[in-house]
Amino acid sequence: MAYQFKRIAVKIGSNVLTRKDGSLDVTRMSALVDQIAELHRKGVEVVLISSGAVASGRSEVKPGKKLDAVSARQLYSAVGQAKLINRYFELFREHKIACGQVLTTKENFGSRTHYLNQKHCMEVMLDNNVIPIVNENDTISVTELMFTDNDELSGLIATMMGMDALIILSNIDGIYNGNPADPASTVIREIDGGKQDLSEYVQTSKSSFGRGGMLTKCNIAQKVADEGITVIIANGKKENILPQLLVKGSTEICTRFIPAAKPVSSVKKWIAHSEGFAKGEIHINKGTEEALTGPRATSLLLVGVTAIKGEFEKNDIIKIVNEEGIQLGVGCTGYDSNEAKKLIGQRDIKPLVHYDYLYLD
Repeated sequence: MAYQFKRIAVKIGSNVLTRKDGSLDVTRMSALVDQIAELHRKGVEVVLISSGAVASGRSEVKPGKKLDAVSARQLYSAVGQAKLINRYFELFREHKIACGQVLTTKENFGSRTHYLNQKHCMEVMLDNNVIPIVNENDTISVTELMFTDNDELSGLIATMMGMDALIILSNIDGIYNGNPADPASTVIREIDGGKQDLSEYVQTSKSSFGRGGMLTKCNIAQKVADEGITVIIANGKKENILPQLLVKGSTEICTRFIPAAKPVSSVKKWIAHSEGFAKGEIHINKGTEEALTGPRATSLLLVGVTAIKGEFEKNDIIKIVNEEGIQLGVGCTGYDSNEAKKLIGQRDIKPLVHYDYLYLD
């Protein structure tokens, strides 16, 4: 059987791995491992981003006193992550496949060094036929530093690893053109990258056990598709869903985001996803805005900067803002804030943000 992708990221959501009572659905987990093992045997490289640690731990621990939300999450995920990865380890071992755990935090994507270290770790695993199983390290991530949910994490992993496709498994068949509970609603089969406004269709409610709703999935999917990667949202509770999605000419019901034809450079992919780590703001004049948004590739020069806000070091991520206060994009700065402030308005010096390190929205 010929598969259309050779390298994929698969994100399994909480609602796929969790039963109605909040406990881990081991039968479903086992079925998905069987499917991934089949793809692995046929030469498909898979990175698995798996939710389920909190649900897994919730059934193991009964706290003596009422815990606040962050403490409960830390406790359940610490116990649950051990249980979850152990379960994966045993299930994959039945197929004679090794898997390994990668726990990460949002901050690990804000530093280029940490970013490349993570990438290298997963590349070494794939090179040695080990399946990386990635999850957010909830035990040390506190609320403001958390990913929106594992959808956001899976988007970062897919772009970092240069995947052919990102498959997001939820508990419904895809993005509907109305309320999924309404029999008149149907699944939107194809979405052309970032060119479609889906907000009128998408339900804003969160999933029962996860943090992210369908609107989050859409926003992340559109961003990843813009970077040249196919994104598929499908129902993880369907039998044999992964092999069915990967077959050439697949007719499986799902929502497929068509990738942009021109892939973005790996540095720009990192910068594009780094907006949440921006340390400061660069305000620019109208002429510089027109130059940056024009047809020619242009670096951001200090001569066009009107103000610099915030403190940042060289190589930090900064936001670029126009005269109306609208954010135009993000970039990796070639100066620290103190040095840059002294050089505002000067000509014929190195750019504040070189074109190669600039990402416009």
